[in-house]
Amino acid sequence: MLNIGDTLPDIDILLTGDQHTNLSAYMGKPLVLYFYPKASTPSCTREGLGFTAAQAEFAEHNCAILGASRDGLQAQENFKSKQGFTFDLIADKEETLCQAMGVIAQKMLFGKPSIGIERSTFLFDANGKLHRVWRKVRVPGHVDEVLAAVRTMTQA
Repeated sequence: MLNIGDTLPDIDILLTGDQHTNLSAYMGKPLVLYFYPKASTPSCTREGLGFTAAQAEFAEHNCAILGASRDGLQAQENFKSKQGFTFDLIADKEETLCQAMGVIAQKMLFGKPSIGIERSTFLFDANGKLHRVWRKVRVPGHVDEVLAAVRTMTQA
């Protein structure tokens, strides 16, 4: 699990658009990396739409946004296209990134224990250092809170 001040992991990722890259490609500007449980579900859709609505404000601070889940590439492509997200999604079917970021957790689903992604957001500064972490995220108001942290971080 990452701690504040830790460096962005050097992990290969698969993005929508069938783009193969590495997280280190995002060094040099702030990065919001958020994790959601499953593509095309109501809360995950609201969260993605919130980041899309605020994309211009994040861009004012030269901040990139990436969303990630354990869904495959086709599910991520469909989710991004249907909702009109203005940023790429990471298909982490093998859970490499999820495990590195410590977002896989035991949860209760309809009264039964299951393993899944704990909705989490990570904010990295332009040097790739972890600046802030939100765990067990509640969607309402979250994007505004992340944007406020980006503003504060980039003004410092």
